[in-house]
Amino acid sequence: MASQPNPEFLRRAIALATQNATVGTGGPFGAVIVHGGKIVAEGANSVTATNDPTAHAEMNAIRAAAKALATFTLDGCDLYTSCEPCPMCLAAAYWAHVDAVYYGAGAADAARAGFDDAFLYEELRKIPSQRKLVSVQLLGSEAWASFAAWIASPDKVEY
Repeated sequence: MASQPNPEFLRRAIALATQNATVGTGGPFGAVIVHGGKIVAEGANSVTATNDPTAHAEMNAIRAAAKALATFTLDGCDLYTSCEPCPMCLAAAYWAHVDAVYYGAGAADAARAGFDDAFLYEELRKIPSQRKLVSVQLLGSEAWASFAAWIASPDKVEY
């Protein structure tokens, strides 16, 4: 269950974003993860510094929170981010099971600064064969074997 939003946590995410942009260590994005009324992890965009296209602020904060809390699920946590999450980061928030996402700038603000995710949202609405990125299913029957092994495994940890 999401807690009441706290503007101070969002101000911290915004400060991380501004600092990151000012010192040139990455894009103008910052994020914090809050658990029990305290910040347990922070992240800033480090795409260019690490040559990692997935190193968005939210992704870095989620990874740090999972490590700090020693869990792969962030139930009971809230994500505060300086900007509305891109599709990848929003999906990660869902996968992490955060309770809420609170953001500052909107997608239109990001687009004005050159970070336009509209193309990605449009692509995700299309069936795979109509996407710009070539996406072809191969060996579907053979690939099912890994799912069958998962289903049969008594040692699996579901998530």
